[in-house]
Amino acid sequence: MIGETPIVLTGPFRAPVQLLAEQTYDGHLSVHDGEAAAQLGLAGAPIEGPTHFTQFEPLLASLWGERWFSHGCISSHFLAMVVEGEEVQATVTSPGPGATTVRIDAAKADGTPVLTGTASVPAAGAADDDHGESELSARLARHNANPPERLVILDQLSVGQQGGETAHVLADFDEHYGDLYPFTLQRKLDSMTETISWQSRDGGTDSPWGAAVVPAEMLSVLTGAHSKGSGFKVRQPSLGLFIDLQVRTLGTPVLVGKTYRVDRDIVGLGESRRTESYWTRSTLVDVATDQACAEVLLHSGVFKDSYPDYPSDESA
Repeated sequence: MIGETPIVLTGPFRAPVQLLAEQTYDGHLSVHDGEAAAQLGLAGAPIEGPTHFTQFEPLLASLWGERWFSHGCISSHFLAMVVEGEEVQATVTSPGPGATTVRIDAAKADGTPVLTGTASVPAAGAADDDHGESELSARLARHNANPPERLVILDQLSVGQQGGETAHVLADFDEHYGDLYPFTLQRKLDSMTETISWQSRDGGTDSPWGAAVVPAEMLSVLTGAHSKGSGFKVRQPSLGLFIDLQVRTLGTPVLVGKTYRVDRDIVGLGESRRTESYWTRSTLVDVATDQACAEVLLHSGVFKDSYPDYPSDESA
C-alpha cells in the first residue's frame, strides 16, 4: 500500500562452500572444476548458484513462518559467479507488513551483485501455485517473445519437448546423487552456512509435517540428479552454468524419506553472445500420493567457447 514503510531484512556475510569440484558431464569435468573454469577465462571455479538460496531461507521464514516451507517460491537471476572463500550477504526487501511478494538480492563484500529476484507465497485464498508474476516468469516470457534464430549446441531441443525416461529420486540424508551431484544431503547440510532445525536429521521429526524438510537449494539436485535420462540432448563436449533458477513448493514441502517422480519439459530456448540456453521445468511428484509437491524452473546456459566445433562468426 502507498505510504507503507518497506521492511528490509539483511543476513550476515557468509562464505558458501564449493561441493561440485568433482562434478562430471558425460565423462568430462564441469565448469565447477578450477582448470575447466580457467580455460573459459573465469576467475575461478564458481559455486553452484542454488547454494545462495540457503542464506535467504531464515529471512523468508521470519516473514511467513511455516508457510514459506510449504508454499514458498524463490525466483533468482544470477548476476556474478562466486568462488569459494568469497563472502556473500543476502537481503530481502518487503513493501510492508502482510506482503506476499518481496525482492531478494545478494552481494559480495565488495558490493558486486551476485543475484536478484523475487520470493513469494500465494495470497490468502489463492491457489497453492499462484504466485503472480515472479522474476523468472517475466524473464521467460521475454525470452519466448524473441526465440533464437539458430542453435548449434542445443539444436536437438525444442519448446514443448517432454522428458523421456521416467525418473524417480529418493530424498534421503545418505542418498548419493551421482556424477552430476557428487554429495549426499547430509554432506550438503554439514556445509550449509545457515541451519534450520526442521531441515536436520535430529530436528526434522519436530516439523509440522513429521519429517525433515529438504532445503530449497537441494530441490534442483533432486530434479537434476537423473537428468541424463530425460532425452534432452546437449552436444558434447561443452560446459554449462545456471543463469536463472526458480524453486517453489506447491502446498507441502519436499520431505526426507519420500520418493518422488520427476516430470520434465522444455519451456524456452535462448541465445546470447557467449551462450546458448534452455529452460527446463521439472516437477517433483510424491509417488505415494501422486501429488505434485514442488516445481523447479531452471535456465541453463552452455558456453559457446567450450564446444570445439562451434562455428566462428566468419563461418556462421
